[in-house]
Amino acid sequence: MQNIVGIDIGGSHITMAQVDPEKREIITSTYVREHVDSFGARETIFSAWISAIEKVIHDLVREDVLIGIAMPGPFDYENGISLMQQGKFIDMYQVNIKEELAARLSISTDRIYFVNDAGAFLEGEVFGGCVREYSRIFGVTLGTGLGTAFYNGEAASDEDLWDSPFKDSICEDYLATRWFVNHYKALTGDEISGTKDLLDKPQELQTRMFDDYADLFAEFIVQYVQNYNAEVLVIGGNIAKVYPYFKKRLNQHLAEHKINLPIKISAIFEDAAILGAAGYAWKKSGINLTK
Repeated sequence: MQNIVGIDIGGSHITMAQVDPEKREIITSTYVREHVDSFGARETIFSAWISAIEKVIHDLVREDVLIGIAMPGPFDYENGISLMQQGKFIDMYQVNIKEELAARLSISTDRIYFVNDAGAFLEGEVFGGCVREYSRIFGVTLGTGLGTAFYNGEAASDEDLWDSPFKDSICEDYLATRWFVNHYKALTGDEISGTKDLLDKPQELQTRMFDDYADLFAEFIVQYVQNYNAEVLVIGGNIAKVYPYFKKRLNQHLAEHKINLPIKISAIFEDAAILGAAGYAWKKSGINLTK
């Protein structure tokens, strides 16, 4: 049995699994996903986390367990301290989560590692996804929000471009799911919940929407992504699943700007953060888990 666990903590859930470091893949029989009320009291949150984690590590030797955790920010990732002062996990502010988890799980603090959730997605793609052979990688997650990360050959960092200036607002307003919702309503007066609904609409309307989105995404790449001199761009999130619908126009724009940037689409999607957190912990620990 392997002894490395990847955990993805979100605003409404905790998802995790044991990871096979040799095959670089999730051991699906150990997969656990539990609801968590991130707006609840500190003890309620810890109880939910511990209950879920125990289901995954119950058959592992505690002193051998290595845990990687993908966590939203703001957060002191090195020391494991939450710095979130508003919204989700507000009752965890200034709590040393690493020490709390170590004590409650009977695991040493030096076996627990935290990584930013946007960085974890890209770490996962490097560890067990579609960009293993590249050194400089820019990652974008397109969904309810906009996540951006850059891998420099050693580690992935959260680039936090979601609220960077773009057109007359910020990047996330034009690249996340709400753009599709708002733009569709502006064009038709009707409502959709996202790209999945759009695929059921008339072809002409689909083409207009995806062409407009391709224009925006290309502008974002020109304005921000090309500055990183990445070898490849990897895209994840729900909007990545409709990439074929805006791929041609996007590539035309990039060619016009003489941007030669290969684009890869995540094949592991939701599993990327789990793999990334586990891979990050393994890398940081320096422990050989493949013997």
